[in-house]
Amino acid sequence: MRPASPVLSFIAAVGAATALLFSTAASAAPSCEVDRPVRFSGLNWESNLVLAGIERFIVEHGYGCKTAVEIGETLAMLAALQRGDVDITPEVWPGQIEVAWDKAIKSGRVQGVGHVFDAGEGWYIPRYTQERHPELKSAADLARFSELFTDPEEPSKGRIYGCPAGWSCDILNTNLFKALKLEEKYTMFAPGSGAAQKAAIVSAYKRKRDIVFYYWTPTALVGSLDLVKLELPPFDAAAYTCLTDPNCADPVATEFKSNRAVTGMNTDFARAAPQLTEFFTKLTVPGPVIDDTLGWLETEQAEPEEAALYFLRKYPEVWKKWVPEDVATRVQAKL
Repeated sequence: MRPASPVLSFIAAVGAATALLFSTAASAAPSCEVDRPVRFSGLNWESNLVLAGIERFIVEHGYGCKTAVEIGETLAMLAALQRGDVDITPEVWPGQIEVAWDKAIKSGRVQGVGHVFDAGEGWYIPRYTQERHPELKSAADLARFSELFTDPEEPSKGRIYGCPAGWSCDILNTNLFKALKLEEKYTMFAPGSGAAQKAAIVSAYKRKRDIVFYYWTPTALVGSLDLVKLELPPFDAAAYTCLTDPNCADPVATEFKSNRAVTGMNTDFARAAPQLTEFFTKLTVPGPVIDDTLGWLETEQAEPEEAALYFLRKYPEVWKKWVPEDVATRVQAKL
């Protein structure tokens, strides 16, 4: 057999290199499964906004998609998810909006995937308040301590800082407030926004003033302050379901339900984008990791998008489990 011509060998080598180059370029420039921006729900609390930032970065740089965010409240965004006006809600707490979520799932237009993290809720007081009044241990005990939490707008009553106006947890807190028969002793105050709620809590805490308030976890605030969660009766599923219903006729006090947060997806979008659906299904964040990320957000007074980059740079061992190797390589290259 005659040896190959040096010229032919060179041409073959160039051809192989060119094929490899085109193959690499194709891998580096993925084609999005949908021909429009992927639309995310921008719910107005820290963990959701940070998650949206993480997910958008991966979807844009790993999967080659454009993205957009629609800002709104929980129930409004759930309705938008059913209509297909948004595709993804990064953080859904099914237990908090039990009736509305079940209805959405049964409609077939929405699905919940993955296990983002475990979330919780409660009524809190600062530890210094309980040290001053050690007999104040449960939410029911509040009836005897209204003078500690004087409402500046209605001084004859105490004030409980509930959910910000328009949030879905307002129904839950209002029904629990009624179930505990605190209406004659307290007002359930709805701050104008999550930022106003947080500012009121931090201001009181810094001044060592007594305050009682609703809050949720994981959040930077609960992690950064020394708080005591007030006791409630053991969890009762039927009682809790009624607490989440705005038409609950006879609310009964029960512990808040531990929430397995999931990713909400529009069903039509999920069918059209199986690769993205697999990504969202695998997405899960360990508790200490989300606590650290939100703590960094609080300490640095950063924006959610900056906290998303902090997470992606610090915890590649977490997010790389969510995506194929080629997607992870493209995302890493942008960090």
